[in-house]
Parts: sequence; structure tokens; C-alpha cells
Amino acid sequence: MPDEPQPVEPLRQPETVFAEEARKRRTGMLSEFWYFLRHNKRWWVTPIVVILLLVSLLVLLGGTAAGPLIYPLF
Repeated sequence: MPDEPQPVEPLRQPETVFAEEARKRRTGMLSEFWYFLRHNKRWWVTPIVVILLLVSLLVLLGGTAAGPLIYPLF
């Protein structure tokens, strides 16, 4: 007995797809990053992002009144 053909979904118009995506709830940057790490198995990106965040925090604090307290670290 031959396999019965599967019904094919009709193609959706791009406007419909765009409207559906626009109605979805927006996610935050951290949740999107977590989703990226989980589904793409890119765990090696995590230390790079953490180090960049720490360096940017030091640069930010270096321009404030906490600057003289940070300069001896370097």
C-alpha cells in the first residue's frame, strides 16, 4: 500500500507573518541571550560577555568620583 501524500499547508502572505510577529510579546535582551545560548550551544560566548561587562563597568566607574579608588588597581 503506497504512502498517502501529506496535505501541504498553503503559503502565508508576508504581511500576515509580519502582523503575527508584531502581536507577540517582546522579550528582553537577557532572555534573548539566554535563548541563544541554550538553543545554539554557544556557551563559549558567556565568559567574553562577562569580561566585557566588567571592563565597561570599570570604565564607567573610572569617570565618576570612584575613579581615584579604581586607578590603583591598574
